[in-house]
Amino acid sequence: MAAISWDLHPDECRRLIEGGGVGRVGFRGERDVHIVPVNFAVDGDSIVFRTTPYSELGGYGPGRPAAFEVDELDAHGRSGWSVVAKGQLHVVSDPAELAALQLGSDPEPWADGVRRLYMRLTWRELTGRRLEPTAPQPEGAATRPDSG
Repeated sequence: MAAISWDLHPDECRRLIEGGGVGRVGFRGERDVHIVPVNFAVDGDSIVFRTTPYSELGGYGPGRPAAFEVDELDAHGRSGWSVVAKGQLHVVSDPAELAALQLGSDPEPWADGVRRLYMRLTWRELTGRRLEPTAPQPEGAATRPDSG
């Protein structure tokens, strides 16, 4: 079954991720690039998540450029979408801002341990793609031969 894909408008990307959930933040650490799954919430034009200050993300992420990816996939139906936010990571340290996050859409980590360090990725770019199967070909219709 073939599938088609197309770019999503930033408004559609935002709509898809605004409920929060689980995504992956990618950043350059001290010696290597890391991709870390985190629970997140959307706050304005930002992705907010919690981590520990002694983690690679907490220690080396603040102030660095980063990318954040969220997707929803249906492997059986060969469909889904992916949204990527690009920006810079910052620690949320303002007490009023922290209080507002904790009263609002506080991202609740699934992982064990205390995760008190709130981080924010304010996006400068929000892009996405959607993939959906094409309509099935009628029986007997000419199909493209496999390439290998």
